[in-house]
Amino acid sequence: MEQTLLDKLEILADSAKYDVSCASSGVNRSNTGALGNATACGICHTWSADGRCVSLLKVLHTNACVYDCAYCVNRITNDVPRASFTSEEVAELTMEFYRRNYIEGLFLSSAVEKNPHYTMEKICRTLFLLRRQYGFAGYIHAKLIPGADPALIRQAGELADRVSVNIELPTVSSLRSLAPQKNPKLLVAPMVQIRNSISGYLEDQRHFRSAPSFAPSGQSTQMIIGATPDTDYQIINTTENLYQKYRLKRVYYSAYVPVNHDARLPALNLSPPMKREHRLYQADWLLRFYRFEAKELLDETHPFFDLEFDPKINWAFHHMDQFPMEINRVDYEELLRIPGIGPTSAQRIVRQRALASISYDTLRKMGVVLKRAKYFITCGGKFYGDIHFHEDNIKDKLRCMENPKPYTQLSLFEGGIGR
Repeated sequence: MEQTLLDKLEILADSAKYDVSCASSGVNRSNTGALGNATACGICHTWSADGRCVSLLKVLHTNACVYDCAYCVNRITNDVPRASFTSEEVAELTMEFYRRNYIEGLFLSSAVEKNPHYTMEKICRTLFLLRRQYGFAGYIHAKLIPGADPALIRQAGELADRVSVNIELPTVSSLRSLAPQKNPKLLVAPMVQIRNSISGYLEDQRHFRSAPSFAPSGQSTQMIIGATPDTDYQIINTTENLYQKYRLKRVYYSAYVPVNHDARLPALNLSPPMKREHRLYQADWLLRFYRFEAKELLDETHPFFDLEFDPKINWAFHHMDQFPMEINRVDYEELLRIPGIGPTSAQRIVRQRALASISYDTLRKMGVVLKRAKYFITCGGKFYGDIHFHEDNIKDKLRCMENPKPYTQLSLFEGGIGR
C-alpha cells in the first residue's frame, strides 16, 4: 500500500522523538468548524538565546537505517514501519507548516539510508531547496551524518543555523559494544571540520562585511545516559573535553528509554534515569557558566552525582571549610561557588560593592536565592541562617526544601460540620 504524505509524517515525526536536542511537545486538536487545524505530528519547541520560544517541525528524513545499533528503535533488525521523505516533500511540508503559522523553523535529522553520502546529499538538497528556491530564512537545525563527504558537511554548515553530530555514547568502549558499525574517528571528524570552518568564517567576517556566516548558532551533540555502565565522572569529563576541544554550544543528555530487547542493554522494565539526567544537566550548567571544572565535581572515588542534592550544593558540602563566605569580600569566582548565587546576581553584587557595602535585605532584590544562600554566607560578619552552622543541620534544612510536604485541600469547616 502506497504511503501518503501524512502517513510518512506520522512515522518519521514519531521516530524523531528520541532526539533530545530540543524539547518535544505538541497538540492534537481536531477541527470543529473553526479556522485552522492543529496536529501533534513533529511540532516541538526550542528556545533562542534571548529566551524566545521557537516552534520547530521535527522529523527524520528517513528511518530506514542500514546500521544495527542496539539502543536505537530504527535499527535495521527491528520490525517497525519504515518511511522516507524526498527532499521536495520535506521542503514543501516545512513551508506549508510555516505558512499556517504552526512553526518557525525546522529540526531535520535522519537515519543512515544506503550510506552516509547518499543520506547527507538528501539533507543538503532539502536545505538548498528551502534557502534558495523557497527563500526560507527561518531557523534550521540539521544533523550531520558521520562518514559523509566533507564537501557535503561544508554545504550543510553554510545553509543551516545549527548543526550537530550525535556521539551517542560517552566512551569509545561503550560505542564499540552497542554500535560496532560506527567508527569513533568518523564521529569526531565532522566536529573538527565544523569547528575549523566556524573559526575561518568568523575571521573572514572581521575583514569583510559581506562575508557569509557558517552555522551561526554553532554545533551540538547528544549522549545517551544509562544504556551502558559509564559513570557520571566519565560522562562529565567527556562533556568538558567536547566543549574545550570542539567548542560545542551544547551537549544534550538523553535518559535511556528501553525500546529494544538485547542482552547488551538494561532490562526493558527499567524506568529511564530521569533524575540522573537532570543532575548531569545541572553539572553541565556549572561547566559552562559557573567556571567549574569536571575534576572539581566528581572523581574516581565518587563517580556518580548525588541524586538528593544538586551538584553545586554537593560541592559546597565537600568544601565546608570555605564557608560561610563574607558576601562583601569574596571575589566574583568565589561568589559563583555559593549555592543560590548565579552569574547575573554575582555580577550585580560586584557592581554594588563598588558603591557601598551590601546588606542582607538587598540580596533578594539582586536575584539571590536566599533560602539556599543564607546557609553559606555572612553579611557584614553576621550569619543569617536560622540554624547552627554545621553540614548536617544545613542538609536537614535543604532536604525539607527539596521534599516539601504535599499540599492538602483546606476544609471549609475546620474540625468538621457542626463544630
